[in-house]
Amino acid sequence: MKARLRVKAAHHGRSMEEEARDILRSGLQAEAPGKELDLATAIRRHVVPIGGMDLALPRREAMRKPPKFKP
Repeated sequence: MKARLRVKAAHHGRSMEEEARDILRSGLQAEAPGKELDLATAIRRHVVPIGGMDLALPRREAMRKPPKFKP
């Protein structure tokens, strides 16, 4: 990664530090303000426009009795 950064910085005619700062700056500016980090919200944003999704959940069965181990 360091070598790639060095090559990219040389290509742009600046130091590695300035190149790294520019990469971070552009990455942070690309983020949308107020972007939610919640996974459920992100999934909902993709599913709601296509009409949502209904899941058929199977009935739950009674819990099994735990096994008995001999001491």
